Amino acid sequence: MILFMGVAGSGKSSQGRQLADERALPWLSTGEFLRMLISGDRRRDMVAGKLLDDQDIISLVQKIFTVVNTDDEFILDGFPRTVAQADWLLNQVKHGQLNISAVIHLEASKEVVTKRLLSRGRQDDTETAIRERFEEYEQTIKPILEHFKEAGIKIIDVNADQPVSQVHELIGKALDQA
Repeated sequence: MILFMGVAGSGKSSQGRQLADERALPWLSTGEFLRMLISGDRRRDMVAGKLLDDQDIISLVQKIFTVVNTDDEFILDGFPRTVAQADWLLNQVKHGQLNISAVIHLEASKEVVTKRLLSRGRQDDTETAIRERFEEYEQTIKPILEHFKEAGIKIIDVNADQPVSQVHELIGKALDQA
């Protein structure tokens, strides 16, 4: 499995889909599944930019994993988003249930991310929500990346402020060298 991580708007979905298409791999996006499957109060919370609890997300990811052969390579976008979720994933790796080939960490500046998110026009892309996503990134995603490094997982840092085609090229080269 190849994980895509970064702040919202860094290009995880665009790059993940493009890599999946190029390499003929399944692309699984927790965000897409959440938008399809979550309703009621949990959906209102999600649209307001709040994270669902770890057990809800882990249950969803377990369902997602039933639609692909996890013995084959696939791309996962948007998971994990907390250390507890990362611990669950690492436990799956430890017990031979999953394999993480690499984590693609898309690093993007606040200016570029803000411009991208405001231009896509989703209801949950407000300036306040974007600021909160950067805080979440600093407080949760960066510690997860360190957690993965400590566990021996390969992290590939990519400057995602560049044009989409250049970012994609850098990802491909890094994976080919891995």
